Amino acid sequence: MTGVVIVGAGVMGRAIAKTFGASGIQTVLVSRSPDRIDEIPGVRVSGDFPADAPDMVIEAVPETLELKREVFLNAEASWPGAAPVLASNTSGLDLTEIAAPLSRPDRFLGLHYFHPADRLPLAELIRIPETSPETLEEARELLARSGRDCVVMASPLPGGLVNRLQHAILHEAYDLMSRGLATPEDIDKAARWLLGPRMCVAGLLRQKDLGGLRGHILAQRTIVPDLCHDARPNADVQAMLERDELGVASGQGFYTWHEDDARSAPAEAADRLQALLSFMESQ
Repeated sequence: MTGVVIVGAGVMGRAIAKTFGASGIQTVLVSRSPDRIDEIPGVRVSGDFPADAPDMVIEAVPETLELKREVFLNAEASWPGAAPVLASNTSGLDLTEIAAPLSRPDRFLGLHYFHPADRLPLAELIRIPETSPETLEEARELLARSGRDCVVMASPLPGGLVNRLQHAILHEAYDLMSRGLATPEDIDKAARWLLGPRMCVAGLLRQKDLGGLRGHILAQRTIVPDLCHDARPNADVQAMLERDELGVASGQGFYTWHEDDARSAPAEAADRLQALLSFMESQ
C-alpha cells in the first residue's frame, strides 16, 4: 500500500482521513467500530491494519499513553520489514515516552493537527531526538500531497509550537479577567479586530519588523516585567471545570450559550473560518 493509515475514528481521526482521501492518497481509517463510521470520500474504513505497509501511520486515539504505544507496537509488528513513518497526533503526552518501547524510534515523530483539521491548511511536526531527517522529510512530503503546509518543532516541548503561543496569550488574558481589568468581550474584540488581522497579514515576528523594532524592544522593558508570570494554571479558569462550565457543550463558559446559539455557533464559526482561509489563499 502506498498511502496512509489513520488509527482512531473520532472527530480528529475522521477529519485527518478526509484531508488525505480528498487528495487522492490511498487512505485507510482504522476503527474498533467500523460499521458505525459514515462514509468518507476516498477513505476505506476497516477494523484492522491493511496487509500492505503504508507510507505513514497516524495515531489519533484517546490521550492514554499505553493505548498510543499499543498502536505503534502493533504497527511495527504488522509490517516488520517496511518501517513506515509513525506519527502521533497527541496534544499533551510526552512524545519520547510514547516512542520509548519502539524498535525504530528514528521513524517516529509528532504530527499535530488542529481543529477543524479538514479545513485548516497547517499542521505541526515535532521531532524527538531519534527522529531521522529522512523521516521528517517523508512526513513533510505526505502533508504537502494532502494540501497541508507544516511548521516544525526541533524538540518535543510540552504543547508544541502552536499551543505554547496560544496558551501564553490565554494565560495573560485569563489573568486580566481574574483581576477585573478586562471583560471576555473586550479581550475577544481586541483579538478579532487588532491582533488577529495583523497576524493574518504578516504573522507575529514579521509584523514587528514591518512596524519597526525599536519601539517594540523598548516597550518590552516595561511590559514584560508586569505580565503574569504565575507558573500555575489560572485558578478561576480551572474552577470552571468543577462547575461544568465547558462552553457550548454545557451552555455556559466565558459566555452564556442558549440552546439555539449552541447548535448554530460552531458551524457558523467554521464557515467564517473557511471564508477567511479562502480569502487569504487568494491573495
